[in-house]
Amino acid sequence: MSSSAALRATSDESIDAVALGRTATDLLEKLLAQATSAVRARVSEGGKLSARLLEEEQRAAHGLAWLATYVFGVRELVHYADRLSEDGRFGETEALLVQIGLGEYVAQIFGGIPMSQGETVRLEDMFIDADTAADLRAHPALAGLIAGGNTSAARKVLAARIREAGPGTVGNAGLDETMEAMRSEINRFVEAEVAPHAHEWHLKNDYIPLEIIQGLADLGVFGLTIPEEYGGLGLSKEAMCLVTEELSRGYIGVGSLGTRSEIAAELILGGGTDAQKEKYLPKIASGEILPTAVFTEPNTGSDLASLRTRAVKEGDVYKVSGNKTWITHPVRADLMTLLVRTNPAEPGYKGLSMLLAEKPRGTDADPFPAPGMTGGEIEVLGYRGMKEYEIGFDGFEVPASQLLGGEEGQGFKQLMNTFEAARIQTAARAVGVAQAALETGLRYAEERIQFGKPLIAFPRVSDKIVMMAVEIAIARQITYFAARAKDEGRRTDLEAGMSKLLGARVAWAAADNALQIHGGNGFALEYPVSRLLCDARILNIFEGAAEIQAQVIARRLLEGGN
Repeated sequence: MSSSAALRATSDESIDAVALGRTATDLLEKLLAQATSAVRARVSEGGKLSARLLEEEQRAAHGLAWLATYVFGVRELVHYADRLSEDGRFGETEALLVQIGLGEYVAQIFGGIPMSQGETVRLEDMFIDADTAADLRAHPALAGLIAGGNTSAARKVLAARIREAGPGTVGNAGLDETMEAMRSEINRFVEAEVAPHAHEWHLKNDYIPLEIIQGLADLGVFGLTIPEEYGGLGLSKEAMCLVTEELSRGYIGVGSLGTRSEIAAELILGGGTDAQKEKYLPKIASGEILPTAVFTEPNTGSDLASLRTRAVKEGDVYKVSGNKTWITHPVRADLMTLLVRTNPAEPGYKGLSMLLAEKPRGTDADPFPAPGMTGGEIEVLGYRGMKEYEIGFDGFEVPASQLLGGEEGQGFKQLMNTFEAARIQTAARAVGVAQAALETGLRYAEERIQFGKPLIAFPRVSDKIVMMAVEIAIARQITYFAARAKDEGRRTDLEAGMSKLLGARVAWAAADNALQIHGGNGFALEYPVSRLLCDARILNIFEGAAEIQAQVIARRLLEGGN
């Protein structure tokens, strides 16, 4: 069925949302360009961006990042509809997702975009005057989507289709047969080995069992994108996304185990010597080596230029001293990608280097048996299963041959080269958590009877389920787009950042709404939705906090990124 026919079939009130969406995309791209020019004029001095003015106008700059993210979402919804229509896979459910999503996001662009629960940014904040915004809003394509997109009739029909299908991905995800087969294989593993135990692991703050890690290794998760010549599967970033999403749907900790290997492999592939690649990549791919990223420090957070951990070269070893924090899964890790300052005379990023530091596995009783290493666990609300630690280094020795790439001063550049893939993967984790929240909320809404009928029979409940499904679809499609662009060798820092920015917000909203559907039971630890709320919260913080992410996106836009 064509996209237009599918949309017209949904109800008598339906609009041709895809056709309107194509026109709307062009109009919104022009609006984004206008907003970018207006903000750039306010944050520039002498023809250059001013860090001082950019900070003063942070709301406008971050609003610009969110506007760009919404325009990206609108564009990819239209592309999603067109791709499925060409393949004959664009049915009623997909049409409703697109119609409601386009209508809601266009309405928010003109009415206010929620950057967080208490922060709504409007076009006036980006120096678009009210008359200009009103004139554009009156365009038939935009006005048509706002009036006829996210309607109660459309939500009612989509809610019925979701109930008929039951818990699972709502609509066609747009993957090919090979990718769908891969998703099914991971799904079977998750349903058999992860989902039944995840909440118990969370409540007990247990490590994810080594048997699960071996199962992931057997599935090829740790070597998913590592080239075949180094023992990996050599698959795409899109494959990495769907695997990460499905694993995170079962438990974010399991979905994040692959992230450790992905970051380490990206670092070594992009910056390592041939010997380092041959030594470590096959063992990372097989799961024999479990890596961990050791970057963050107590007083630096996102400001890596202020990093203070020192590595002093003495003969053929580096002696490392300093403190790190928020290190994930370090006790059971065999290899640390350790960011240090090797040149204290070189300020900022230029004095940083990356070490491939081996260590023995520890236990809870003796977490860091290596000489020169100590540490303590950081107790956390969620994102459990791997455990977070503070680590102290005092003369910890790393052979000089373990300097990544064999050249000092390249650490930050090497790390930057991993940011795109890491943020795309984090966006996929967010989609997985959001999907888990949708399914958990849907099950409870069907099973819980109030006033003689299931909760989902009440519009305020079914609307929550519908909007979860719609926003998950948008987040999923922009994440897949970013992954495909990365696979094509294109620069994707903008798309990766926007995918992570939106995905994290969508996951939090989905978890919050799923808990609300549970009512008081959602506040009880025994219900898994309580875990999902805790797990979702971290997504707006790690791999670039939402505010940092918006700042990075805004700067790229203002510098002329596309």
